[in-house]
Amino acid sequence: MPITSAFELQPNGDAALDIRFAEAPGEPLSERIIALAQVIESASLPAVTELVPAYQCLTVCFDPLRLLPADPADRPASSGTDTLIAMLRALTEETLSRAQPAQGPRTLIRIPVCYDSDFAPDMPAVCAQSGLSKSEVITRHTAPRYLVHMLGFTPGFLYLGGLDPQLHCPRKARPELKVAAGSVGIGGAQTGIYPQATPGGWQVIGRTPLALFRPRQETPFIARPLDRVQFVAITAEQFAEMDPLATPVCVPLVNTTSSEGAR
Repeated sequence: MPITSAFELQPNGDAALDIRFAEAPGEPLSERIIALAQVIESASLPAVTELVPAYQCLTVCFDPLRLLPADPADRPASSGTDTLIAMLRALTEETLSRAQPAQGPRTLIRIPVCYDSDFAPDMPAVCAQSGLSKSEVITRHTAPRYLVHMLGFTPGFLYLGGLDPQLHCPRKARPELKVAAGSVGIGGAQTGIYPQATPGGWQVIGRTPLALFRPRQETPFIARPLDRVQFVAITAEQFAEMDPLATPVCVPLVNTTSSEGAR
């Protein structure tokens, strides 16, 4: 069935456009945004340099110098940006009308996490907020197969959907100046992992020994949008023995937009 999502194109600086959707963030919209990115990439538009998917939009970066012919006499009355906008609008409408899912494999990545107190400074706050014991928090946090909606903030940071509602917890009123690399945190209705040591305001409840960003490898990120992530509790001893560059356990998933395929 054709999708009738409302969208608009908005400028994002002088070298990018946002294709922004009115629909609330969720798995169907993320599926649609990745499918659209694949269609635009396949179109090989000369000026387009990068595509950046997010929760509710797809940012299309372009080179302004490649929008117009070099000879002013060959330039059309309308601007090159207007032409690009028209092409992107047409591609978006076509993609929505076909309602085809994004192409490519989907993977379940199991990420080990140590929830011991040395790695979980904010576990007491999450327990107090949720009314759950530490063991109950761990059980609920490791149960879902979280959807990777997007990567951003810092290289390799995974924005994950599917957190148990009882674990929703406000961000800190005053962010920490330095959160350790690998820290697993909760911020509002989201959970995620800090790939690098950075400032951050999420409630940290554990840490993974794995490096999420591996710039020296051909594939620098351990997950892609529309993959699934499941956390696996490990001990402090297992944490100390694990190689940060070890390959996580990965399981192929059926390429489907239904919730059944994510179980």
